[in-house]
Amino acid sequence: MALMVGISGIRGIVGESFTPEEMVRFSSAFAEYCERGPIVIGRDGRVTGKLIGHIVSSTLLSMGCDVIALGVSPTPSVQLAVEKHKAKGGISITASHNPMEWNGLKFIAPTGLFLNHDEHRALVRIAEMPARSYVSWKSIGAHRSEAEFLSEHVVRAISIPYANRDQIRSRRFRVVVDCVNAAGGLIVPLLLRELGCDVIEMNCDVSGIFSHPPEPLPEHLADLCNRVRTENADLGIAVDPDVDRLVLINERGEPIGEEYTIASIVQFVLTKADAGSSEHRKKAPTVVVNLSTTRAVDDIARSHGATLVRTPVGEINVATKMKELGAVIGGEGSGGVIVPQLHYGRDAIAGIVLALQHLVEFGGTMSSLRESLPNYVIRKSKVAVSSVRMEHVLNQVRKKYERSGVVNADDGLRIDFTDSWVHLRKSNTEPIVRMIAEAATGSHADELLREFSAVIGDATGMHVPEKGA
Repeated sequence: MALMVGISGIRGIVGESFTPEEMVRFSSAFAEYCERGPIVIGRDGRVTGKLIGHIVSSTLLSMGCDVIALGVSPTPSVQLAVEKHKAKGGISITASHNPMEWNGLKFIAPTGLFLNHDEHRALVRIAEMPARSYVSWKSIGAHRSEAEFLSEHVVRAISIPYANRDQIRSRRFRVVVDCVNAAGGLIVPLLLRELGCDVIEMNCDVSGIFSHPPEPLPEHLADLCNRVRTENADLGIAVDPDVDRLVLINERGEPIGEEYTIASIVQFVLTKADAGSSEHRKKAPTVVVNLSTTRAVDDIARSHGATLVRTPVGEINVATKMKELGAVIGGEGSGGVIVPQLHYGRDAIAGIVLALQHLVEFGGTMSSLRESLPNYVIRKSKVAVSSVRMEHVLNQVRKKYERSGVVNADDGLRIDFTDSWVHLRKSNTEPIVRMIAEAATGSHADELLREFSAVIGDATGMHVPEKGA
């Protein structure tokens, strides 16, 4: 499989598509892009992360960049550290939710946001140029470690204006946490204990040996769900390897669904916005989510008189629009929460703080909190696209449905029907087309996936088997 180069950075299988040559090529290009200024780096704890960290760090030093190394750390920690140090950029060494044999580089701008489309293209142009010009031995950069930054991340997250540490501590939540033996194993238990929780750790040894597939989907979290039940815990928490996605498990050992991470926190923040500014607010608060996020957020925003804006999938798209509009909360339905009072990046640490505060103020169980939210069922599947012309497929689908639904073509194709919607898009990180359908019932959502799978099959001239996402 070829190295994947996209708006989310680069990633590939280590030793195959993601080789030392590619690590040097892109990290040296990023050094040049950053005008050889200081760069923050961190890694998500994978078994290959230390090796790649040495290569990336040495390359940056050889380009004349000072390096601030956080060691094993979440991607959002790297983003925060870039802002703190006013660095020229940051690199998170991670392949996010991809399997253990994968790794990659996520590139962060001086703003703490990921590179946008134009910035990404500029970086790729540099990477495609002839070999870099390295500095002499007298001009190499300085290297310093800052492993203690994780504690600062925790302190900042607890200081979000909506949070009250004493209130959370008074509940003494019993929490089971699964960090898939990656970066979350350091910071999530630290955060929870700071908030007075009784913490039961699962897969928190940061060995980089993933105990199960790393994407925090229900089918990968059976052990966590069972442990929540056997420990009589108040909730369970799962994060992905670089800790930008958060999934919550209720006290019955049932995932509330990654879509409902953002839905529940939008509900909480808008309640706070109502209470804090109802008399003086000049305009409705704004919420920003991507096109693949649950319709529950629409219902919640409407009930609070808030404006909901949708963007193409991708953290940078949501974060940029949030910053532009002054949104009070935003994120993605994959479990990614963006709290602008902390920073404009998906951050499971911020999400955990607000989730616990919400549960404290709600006063009931996690299951009853979930039941208080609008109820939809979302289904996801995917189709390999190695021989598929995506534009042709989308044009065929659009022609078929443009009179029966509201069509949005900002990112692939989203079609909204009266009581359901479907989103088809080419993945930025894998050679697949993602199909997402949401409806009031699981059977209706499944029916939509079957229907659109057949339509794609007709458009490509082949029968497309449905695969779970």
